[in-house]
Amino acid sequence: MKIKYFQDSDTLYIELRVTDVAETRDLDENTIVDLDHEGQICAITFEHASQRTDIPDFSFEQVAA
Repeated sequence: MKIKYFQDSDTLYIELRVTDVAETRDLDENTIVDLDHEGQICAITFEHASQRTDIPDFSFEQVAA
């Protein structure tokens, strides 16, 4: 999984897994979802991310099963 924030365009890109994108759907005017050939989400893009998310407070925690 990769998370990229592009400050110049205020865009947050979350790649859940590396695979070929078969379809891209607009959820709303500022949210885009990429789907694979099976209809599974492989990436999400958020435009105007600093207004819609807590980018400065991002943290990552892996919890043991």
